[in-house]
Formats: sequence, structure tokens, C-alpha cells
Amino acid sequence: MIRIREVGPRDGFQNEPEVVPTEQKVRLIELLAAAGLKRIEATSFVRADVIPQLADGAEVLARLRVPDDVALSVLIPNERGLDNALGQRERFSEVNVFLSASETHNRKNVNRSIEESLDGLERVLARARAEGLRCEGVISVAFGCPYEGHVPPERVWAIARRLRAAGAQEIGFGDTTGMANPAQVRSFFPAAREALGGEVELTAHFHNTRGQGLANVLAALDAGVESFEASFGELGGCPVPKGATGNIATEDLVSMLHEMGLSTGVSLERLVEAARAAQAVLGRPLGSHVLTAGPVVWNDGSRT
Repeated sequence: MIRIREVGPRDGFQNEPEVVPTEQKVRLIELLAAAGLKRIEATSFVRADVIPQLADGAEVLARLRVPDDVALSVLIPNERGLDNALGQRERFSEVNVFLSASETHNRKNVNRSIEESLDGLERVLARARAEGLRCEGVISVAFGCPYEGHVPPERVWAIARRLRAAGAQEIGFGDTTGMANPAQVRSFFPAAREALGGEVELTAHFHNTRGQGLANVLAALDAGVESFEASFGELGGCPVPKGATGNIATEDLVSMLHEMGLSTGVSLERLVEAARAAQAVLGRPLGSHVLTAGPVVWNDGSRT
């Protein structure tokens, strides 16, 4: 079964110009859980003055009611963020930490060097593991940086090894501004597996900035990847630089996987309902193709 983490409630909502009301966030996350998604990134614990769209993270977690088998995760930027998140410790089971694979992007995104980020995140990961939390380390611009261009894979592997050694059980590789291509992706993940060994889970996080998101998913599947992150409605993106549009749409990903005969455990119809609800809340058309065209219908009954 292909594993999908839904990141829209965090990655999507933080990039919206307006603040989505707390009760709507809770309703939408519960719709996503009802669609069968078992891993949902619900919010983050960043400074409210930096990302006011997610200032209600603790309240969202406190109000959520999802099935016991749904793993909620939160994005943690630093130890202060972890301290704040632990006030709702019983409401989530996973944490994600993040940094960039290029110095320039990391500086523009979090105002730190890569080494400064790693030093802080190693402490976060150690504390999170001690709390019994599952940990993912996300490496942004892993496939290319809009400021520096080519990102040496050896640098990505070195960062990933540090995260793994600090306690990350999963490493997510982000195509943060949509620069990856399928040939690159197809060779990237076998090299990542060789560099990191067989114990750590490898996750692909693609953006659809230049329309290559699902092509990159297919290449990653060919390379043995079984874990992906996506955002309903194609919400989200990267706050730097301009023009870095949304993540691949979860409903587009699920539709393609199902048409290929692969299992996700997700109801596409209910997922589309959740995306339509998000579209109504935001009051504008969203970018996913399945949301516009609807799921594939095989009138001869050959596919359901």
C-alpha cells in the first residue's frame, strides 16, 4: 500500500493570505480523516507573528476528533516550538522538523545557516524521541535551489545522516520550488537508499510549480518509493521565492495511483468532498485537476 501524509492543513493554510477560522480547519481535517487518510499534518508551532495563519495550532489539536488510527503530526521549528507543542502531547503522535539543503534558501526561510539549523534540530529530535514521538526530518530544495541552482546530492545525504543519527525515523525530500525532473528523481532515491541504509523511511514531497509533480511521483514509484506527501486542493507552496506554487494535489495523486491499480486506503470520492469544502471556505477555485474534472468514471464497469 502506498502511504500518503496529507500536509494541506499546515503547508496549505500557512500560505493563504487570510486566516482560516479554527472551526473550519477542524472540520476540514476531520473530513480528510474520514476520507481514509491515516497521516495528517495538522498544524505547526511557529511564532504567531511570523505565521499568523497557524497561531491557533494548540486549539486546533484540542478540538480535533479523528479515529484512533489516524496519526496527527505537527511541524516543529525549534525547541521553543516543541515546548509549546508538548502542551498538547496527547493530541498528536508525530513531529516534523525541517531545513534547507542550500545555505541561501535556509537563510531566507529561517534566517539560519544549515549548521545552525542542524544543531538546533538535533536537540529537538532527541527530545521528541524521548517523548515517544515519531520523527521526520524534511530537507527542502533537495532537488535544486532557485538561488544556488544545483544542490550536490552528497550535501543532501550528509544532512540526512545527521537527522537520522539524531532520531529521525523518516526523511522527506522536498522539491520545494518544483525544479525536479523525472530522470533526476529516478536516480535520486536509489542513491538516497544506498547513502542512508534500509531502516529509515524515505518520503517524496513534490510541488507542481512547473506541472511535473505527478511525473516525478511516477519516477519515484519506479525507484521504489512508497511514501509521499501531498496537499488537498493543491494548496500550499513555498513562501520564498515568488512563484513557487502549490504541492501536488492529494486527490490527483490518489486518482493516479488508483488508476494504476495501487492501493492507498483512501476514498477518492470523500477526498474530493474535502477539497470541495476547502474551496468553499477559501472562496476561490483550487488547482487540482480531479477537483475540476471529477474522478475517472469507467462506464463499462471495468474500474470502480
